[in-house]
Amino acid sequence: MIVNGSEINTGATSLVKLLEDLGIRPDTVAIELNGQIAKRDTWKDVLLKEADKIEIIKFVGGG
Repeated sequence: MIVNGSEINTGATSLVKLLEDLGIRPDTVAIELNGQIAKRDTWKDVLLKEADKIEIIKFVGGG
C-alpha cells in the first residue's frame, strides 16, 4: 500500500493497526483513504487492501 506517497509493507489490517504500527497517536491525525476522508469512528472496521492509497495528515499547533 502507499502511505503518504511511499510504498510500505505492513501486516496491518485496519487503519487503527496501521497507526499503531507507525507509532502514530490516532487523536493527532486525520486519514484520507483512496481519496476520501475516513471517518474516525470507522477506523477500526476499515479493512485495508494492498492497493490502498492512504494519506495521514498530522495536526500541528503553533502560532
